[in-house]
Amino acid sequence: MNRLLTLALLLISCFALPAAETEQTKTGAAMTKAAATLATSLSEADAAKIMLKYDDPRRTDWHNIPKPERKGLPLRDMKSELKDLTHELLKASLSSSGYEKATRIMSLENNLFEDEKKAKTAPLRDPQRYFLSIFGTPAATGTWGYSFEGHHLSLNFVVKDGAVVADTPSFWGANPSIVKDFISGGPAVGTRTLAGEEQLGFDLINALDDEQKKVAILSDKAPTEYRAAGKPQPPQGAPEGIAVSKLTDAQKKILWSLIETYNSHLTEDVAAANLDEIKADNLDRIYFGWWGATKPEVGHYYRVQGPSFVLEFVNHQDGVGGSKANHIHSVWRSLKGDFAIPIASNK
Repeated sequence: MNRLLTLALLLISCFALPAAETEQTKTGAAMTKAAATLATSLSEADAAKIMLKYDDPRRTDWHNIPKPERKGLPLRDMKSELKDLTHELLKASLSSSGYEKATRIMSLENNLFEDEKKAKTAPLRDPQRYFLSIFGTPAATGTWGYSFEGHHLSLNFVVKDGAVVADTPSFWGANPSIVKDFISGGPAVGTRTLAGEEQLGFDLINALDDEQKKVAILSDKAPTEYRAAGKPQPPQGAPEGIAVSKLTDAQKKILWSLIETYNSHLTEDVAAANLDEIKADNLDRIYFGWWGATKPEVGHYYRVQGPSFVLEFVNHQDGVGGSKANHIHSVWRSLKGDFAIPIASNK
């Protein structure tokens, strides 16, 4: 009871955010309020699984694979009220299109279950196997964060004094990326999840002239996976490919649309902060590299890297039913440090 009383008092403080704190974002305040409301609703058993210390080492334990065990409490084990409050937290953290995309990715587990129901991995394909963990105590002051994660989706946020200070690692995947057959509970036939992330990559590589492609295309074979999967911090190393300074204005526009697409799942103020940081770091310091085929249904991979971020996209694996290159992994990471944990500055 003492724990719940403490959380209730903190919830009250969240509803009365200081007006002078102009640097607090709308999203940070909304997330804090949603998380604090959720925290006060928890039973002792649920709180033991969801409410963890901010410095708990599990905070940086993430992955996109269908792990048999994860930190936190899955949607499947939540009562209806708690499940609704978890979705309210997601809605506070994401744009409307981002929330729709996240729930669509979760629904694709129905397609995977049907495809693999005779395999030992089938029980792990479940749209309710997405786990919530909250690190620290959501309040108007101080630092807290949360993770919402399952197969093909890993969302990780940190809020400090009411402002979102980290939203990475951010992983979004899809299998199938284009739905070929309808499965109950899954998306309609023809649904293309992560369409912009893939198509804009194709648009950019195919907009390059032959001389530019010699620089941008690093190999005719795509890697099978993105780098540093599940690692607490992103891969380090110099960017590869063609510098933005070597692109035409039309090509730069495509690249910027691609970067905007990777931020479109975020709320307006958080996305704007990310994009402003990229602009401040000088757009000409961004590089675009490509590996693999430059057409669909054959393995392909690209990377965009600037001083403060790196994004990777790979569509190499076959999708549901054996469809070729129909299984996307995409990830956005901070080169200043994921999980709001600083790493050596990038120069």
